[in-house]
Amino acid sequence: MKMRTLSPGGVLLLLVLGVLLAAFAGAGYYIHDKHQMAARRMAEMEPRHARLQGLQSSVSALQQAQSEAQGMVAQYVYPAESDANQIGSAAQQRVRNLFTTAGLQIVSSQVLPAKAEKNYDRVPLAVRAEGDLLALQGALVGLSGQTPAIVVRGMNVQTVGSVRADAPQRLAVQFDLFVLRGRP
Repeated sequence: MKMRTLSPGGVLLLLVLGVLLAAFAGAGYYIHDKHQMAARRMAEMEPRHARLQGLQSSVSALQQAQSEAQGMVAQYVYPAESDANQIGSAAQQRVRNLFTTAGLQIVSSQVLPAKAEKNYDRVPLAVRAEGDLLALQGALVGLSGQTPAIVVRGMNVQTVGSVRADAPQRLAVQFDLFVLRGRP
């Protein structure tokens, strides 16, 4: 049996065909890899896209909830456009009127400098008052109904004078109060 040898042109042709086959195989692998990567990317993006579509479909409900939340915040917080000193003075006057109406006698009241806390400015008030237990209860009930809210941070109650069974006990009360103002 005689072995056939390839002519130089045949070797060159086989070599070119081999290179072309390798190039097509590489291109096919590259396209397959890019397709797989795109499919993974689409699978990752699909839940995000669905969430965004859900948000877009509920825009009106979200806007309504936001306006309700802003209304609720307004019950507790003075607007950011207001001056902190004016807010403190107004809150001090509200507290003085409330306590006097409840039957407490104001010994002293002071608006302290505002302190920044996250999204709000806290405007502290220090109030000293005297009266009986019923007046103190009335003052606390009155504080709970104030809008924007006046928050009781702390309270120190002490008796004044000696305890007598035939008369209501007089109390001296130190209130640490504050009101909030939104920050611009």
